[in-house]
Amino acid sequence: MPNPRIKNEDQYEALRDKGYSKEKSARIANTSNSGKKGGSSKPYEEWTKDELYDQAKNVGIEGRSKMNKKELIHALRNN
Repeated sequence: MPNPRIKNEDQYEALRDKGYSKEKSARIANTSNSGKKGGSSKPYEEWTKDELYDQAKNVGIEGRSKMNKKELIHALRNN
């Protein structure tokens, strides 16, 4: 039975199959661009700090308000 709190159920299940935690899988599957293929977005290093902050907010990274640009990039890549 589909979970109504998960926006992209197929992606959620694929991430769980890869070994991601339930929390991380749900966070990724619920981002607004969760179903889009990669490659069309510019690298994080080319994003502004505000853009990085907004993305960190979208995926639920805690402590983002105290992070600098380099820390935001690290958190986004490793969360």
